[in-house]
Amino acid sequence: MSDAVLIDASALLAVLFQEPGAEAVIDVLPSAEISAVNAAEVIAKLTDKLAENGEPPEQAQALFEALLLPVRAFGSRAAGIAGQLRRGTRSAGLSLGDRACLAEALCASLPVLTADRSWAALNLPLDIRVIRP
Repeated sequence: MSDAVLIDASALLAVLFQEPGAEAVIDVLPSAEISAVNAAEVIAKLTDKLAENGEPPEQAQALFEALLLPVRAFGSRAAGIAGQLRRGTRSAGLSLGDRACLAEALCASLPVLTADRSWAALNLPLDIRVIRP
């Protein structure tokens, strides 16, 4: 059985920004993967943070790549599932990135780590692990 886990952008950002719950993510990083959609979210947030310090946007890509985190392509099957998830998750306030992560986890039958507490209440056939109490 694989120890692989899919991590949401919020979980990886907890590590990068030294937020609560980071330890839970650090523990699984050696076997973690991330969706291309969530990788884009992480790089966007890093770009914003670095810009505050006058750093060039290319630095965000370099920091992300230094993590050596495998990036899962976001294909048409996951896109279809993400689109279908909108109706059932709208009340929980899930973004496209959130639904993309969940869709990828469903496609790959992987557990998923997130910092988003609202995911715990979702009625999905997934092992959703929230990194913050």
